[in-house]
Amino acid sequence: MSHYEQLSLDLQGNRISRRQVLWLFGAAALSGCAASPVGGGSILVGMSEDEEKRVDQEVAPSQFSQDLGPVQDGVVNQYVSSVGQRIDAHTHRPQMPYSYRVLNANYVNAYTFPGGAMGVTRGILVDLKDEAELAALLGHEMGHVNARHAAQRQGQAMVAQVAVAGAGMLASSSEWGGLVSIGSQLGASVLLSSYSRDNEREADALGQEYMVRAGYPASGMVGLHQLLVDQQKEAPGLLQTMFSTHPMNSERRDTARQLADGKYAATKGRDAGRERFMDSTASLRRIKPTIDACQKGELAMAGKQYPKAEEQYRVALQKTPRDYASNVLMAQCLQAQDKGAQALGYAETAKQIYPQEAQAHKLTGVLALGQRDPAKAYASLDAYDRMLPGDAGITFLKGISLEGLGKRQEAASHYASYLRRTRQGKAADYAQSRLQSWGYVK
Repeated sequence: MSHYEQLSLDLQGNRISRRQVLWLFGAAALSGCAASPVGGGSILVGMSEDEEKRVDQEVAPSQFSQDLGPVQDGVVNQYVSSVGQRIDAHTHRPQMPYSYRVLNANYVNAYTFPGGAMGVTRGILVDLKDEAELAALLGHEMGHVNARHAAQRQGQAMVAQVAVAGAGMLASSSEWGGLVSIGSQLGASVLLSSYSRDNEREADALGQEYMVRAGYPASGMVGLHQLLVDQQKEAPGLLQTMFSTHPMNSERRDTARQLADGKYAATKGRDAGRERFMDSTASLRRIKPTIDACQKGELAMAGKQYPKAEEQYRVALQKTPRDYASNVLMAQCLQAQDKGAQALGYAETAKQIYPQEAQAHKLTGVLALGQRDPAKAYASLDAYDRMLPGDAGITFLKGISLEGLGKRQEAASHYASYLRRTRQGKAADYAQSRLQSWGYVK
């Protein structure tokens, strides 16, 4: 089996060894020097263009699901995609497979994978003022893709974190040995490598250039930075993720303003698209109070202030009972307080609201295991597995469910499959002990 074939298998299992990371992304001899798409000079990269696209295909779907999937609003997603497509044709790498979606995540951020798969959280979209600011946001992310920042940084931080994306296994008191965990929702700041200030400055400059080429006023980049500077002062906790992936300060805003007033002064009279933006995002902006409550709840959760978080999620659900994110977050909050039966109800509701999104299925499966309902657990975990195949933690949990159903041979097959991925940790110890006690291994 080749290095690439083995790596592909391990990526599907969310387990990447440090050795593999160094092999794939640290071997300069493999990819070596390349001409910079934006400057023409020579840059040292650790990924070929095909590898950049492969990272998107392997990692992006799971990350977008961790951020609770695209919003269930075709108008909003199509609008953001149309703005992105208007700009990406004017980039240095128009051949890249750019894609755009608004995610259900409430934290304030936008991010891109090296091949151009982009996510904009609803938490930042509802705070933008016009289409020019959205163009600046997307243009900035395109700047990272076109400057090949992830490739230059060799993608080590991004891919190394895939190893933590699998379910962490915690012992429980279940009579059928349920080693379960809902896992932690990974923000892009965990999965994606942080950019340097020089990277950010270059992405700003490129993003402003691209949006101007596409017909937008350069002041949109100034407005975006002013929004973030203002929010950093008013509510720094809500921007923690944004600033960890995109180091921010007033100097970047001032640079954007200088370019808008100087180099791009001729764009001042251009339409910023405020009316078009407001019309196209009206449905999402109507639930801004729900998003605000979720943000406060997540801050409380981060501080392990679970009753306070629960109160905020109840506010969110009172305002928008059928909000997928609010139901998932409430389920997680209740589970953290050992209120498994109540949590399961919210997880089930989330499944009904958004059956195509994977996280509610996973959460339902884990909570059902905690309630000693292996049939429901297996059905939900299997649904997750069909949507996002290859998660080693799900393979193990399906084995637990099958064991609970008395299907020993099928459970043993899942445990063996899990052990082929890893032999470390409590879950591996449990799987090994079961196979030994059943006589499948010595």
